[in-house]
Amino acid sequence: MYQKIILASGSPRRRELFTKLGINFQYVTSNAEEKFDTEDSVENQVMKVASIKAYNVARIYDEAFIVAADTVVYCENRILGKPVDPKDAFEMLSFLSGKKHEVITGVAVINKNHKIHEQFYEKTDVYFKKLNNEIINWYIDSEEPLDKAGAYGIQGRGSLLVEKIYGNYDNVVGLPVGKLLELFAKLGIRPYGGFHEL
Repeated sequence: MYQKIILASGSPRRRELFTKLGINFQYVTSNAEEKFDTEDSVENQVMKVASIKAYNVARIYDEAFIVAADTVVYCENRILGKPVDPKDAFEMLSFLSGKKHEVITGVAVINKNHKIHEQFYEKTDVYFKKLNNEIINWYIDSEEPLDKAGAYGIQGRGSLLVEKIYGNYDNVVGLPVGKLLELFAKLGIRPYGGFHEL
């Protein structure tokens, strides 16, 4: 049985992960605002934001399975989202230099017609090399960090900043697809084919 899957994300990295696995999906960008409540755990916050993104899209596509995700970098009790500008990216990368941080992704799967609301999170430890100002500025000049949580992308030039990781690599890219496919199997979703934009 064909089931429509919509990835509620404008992230090219998440689309690439879906495509790599042959998942049959469409995508639409959620315009939900990402708000964090510092009194709640980071894990609960990323799942909550992912759910808000999913419901934002499910209002229009209530027959589809909506998949949404939210990724943050967490280090020394600071949540790092996407940098607002190059100066902010420089501050983030300088802060992460030589340290271990966690990449935490919250995922939500929503289907309004079937009253399905599932959510989970994945956590990966990432260790950064000690970075000097020259390498940070070189990386920022590439513009790669400007749309990524923590101001780096491990699948691109940002891999040069990373010493090692413990855990799921795809989670650092932005979506723990292995855990998501396990959830699809539990829900009886058969997600294979191609993709196109709505």
